[in-house]
Amino acid sequence: MSTQGEVVDLVPVPVPIRWRTAMEAALYGPDGFYVRPGGPGPAGHFRTSVHASPLYAGAVARLLQWVDAELGHPQGLDLVDVGAGRGELLTGVLGALPAEVAARVRPYAVERAERPDALDPRIRWVPEPPEGARGLLFANEWLDNVPLEIAEDGHYVLVARDGTESRGPAVDGADLAWLERWWPGPGRVEIGRARDEAWAAAVASLDRGLAVAVDYAHTVDARPPYGTLTGFRGGREVAPVPDGTCDVTAHVALDACAGPGAVLVSQREALTALGVAGTRPPLAMASTDPAGYVRALAAAGEAAELTARGGLGDFGWLIQPVAAAPWPA
Repeated sequence: MSTQGEVVDLVPVPVPIRWRTAMEAALYGPDGFYVRPGGPGPAGHFRTSVHASPLYAGAVARLLQWVDAELGHPQGLDLVDVGAGRGELLTGVLGALPAEVAARVRPYAVERAERPDALDPRIRWVPEPPEGARGLLFANEWLDNVPLEIAEDGHYVLVARDGTESRGPAVDGADLAWLERWWPGPGRVEIGRARDEAWAAAVASLDRGLAVAVDYAHTVDARPPYGTLTGFRGGREVAPVPDGTCDVTAHVALDACAGPGAVLVSQREALTALGVAGTRPPLAMASTDPAGYVRALAAAGEAAELTARGGLGDFGWLIQPVAAAPWPA
């Protein structure tokens, strides 16, 4: 996964420091969780919609075709995947597009990790979104890994490398203003200002088209009372220890990230609009076309997982048009 924002000193965490600096070092510092050479990548530790089914890449391909039509079918159509992992989504989208459209696509994988071996040579591996892109900028489960500050009862929470927390100084300045606007009240909170800035920078790189951020999210009317900070390792949820051995993540206040003209919908709504439906095939098909029935049944199961209430279907899609009509999700 890639991240943007404030540059910090990427050193080990020997003493308690603020969570944003600790996350940056643990995820993206020397030998960090996401940049460690030879690692399995995000897919080795948690399962995203990209890994759940090729139907997801197919839906993104259809969204890209909508953008293509909106832009008048340009000779060069940019597809920018921010937080590209090992390039799985780009690979799937390129394979799902009609040949004529795929031939015009300029795919960019925005990542801090090294380029994987045997990746499609058409995919350009870059550390930041290209400036002046025209097309679709898509960020699937990126913002939840943009480091952020944690606060409790008005004070920053400090953390040591072993995960031990302590009370820090009072929250002030721009962080305090963000809390007053987006997460008021006492308790444990996650200050999403860095994510707002990272998303704004990504959107600003787009000259024309659509920018979409997909993540587990919450809105100001339903913030979690104790926050969402957690860790993942080897497919299991673990304590969020910032020592580089696990993913450290927190849900995203996507409503705070939204710019002018943006809409926020659930993944269930977005994928349904893009033709992903969990409808089972008619049972009669099992007799007339057994192989087709099995394939259709499997696809229905995958679609159901992608759109399930209480699961992936509850993810938020923040859809931001840039000098283009809003996608009618």
